[in-house]
Amino acid sequence: MVGQNQTFVEGASINKPPLFTGENYPFWKVRMQIFLESVDRGIWDAVLNGPFVLVNIVNDVQEPKPFSQWTADENRRAQYDVKVRNIISSTLTLDEFYRISVCTSAQDMWEILRVTHEGTNDVKRARKNSLIQEYEMFWMQQGETMYDVQKRFTHIINHLTGLGKTFDTDELNIKTGLGSRR
Repeated sequence: MVGQNQTFVEGASINKPPLFTGENYPFWKVRMQIFLESVDRGIWDAVLNGPFVLVNIVNDVQEPKPFSQWTADENRRAQYDVKVRNIISSTLTLDEFYRISVCTSAQDMWEILRVTHEGTNDVKRARKNSLIQEYEMFWMQQGETMYDVQKRFTHIINHLTGLGKTFDTDELNIKTGLGSRR
């Protein structure tokens, strides 16, 4: 199985965006957001809010502002979407790239990857309910090491957090103090 070990194949670099092979999307998504924000917060804003569109209003009608009239600041802001599309494209394997290759904005690219790998809201809700049940029934299994228990528990918590579930610190501390089921 490629997923678990392949995650770090490209290494972690502050200068190189994380590779996405189609596996372990929640991990890639968090790393990618951090990477994009570290390049420039305006780049992450382009992912969240779409490209900066420059318009002139003439006779109460919006029309595209000619490039020759852009200020230096407007040009910089307009470049955010182009930069983030380039960064996202460069992080993807061929199959993942083809999913987003027709997108005209970084926001569209991000959304296609999100829906493809997280699913629709109904799919996420079903996954969240399944993980909540797994969390509630969580026990140390016979023969399992503390390391394995912690790893399995952290995996469940991280996936639930990624799906929007919040936990009280005391609740987590109590849950991790459980012994093995007999």
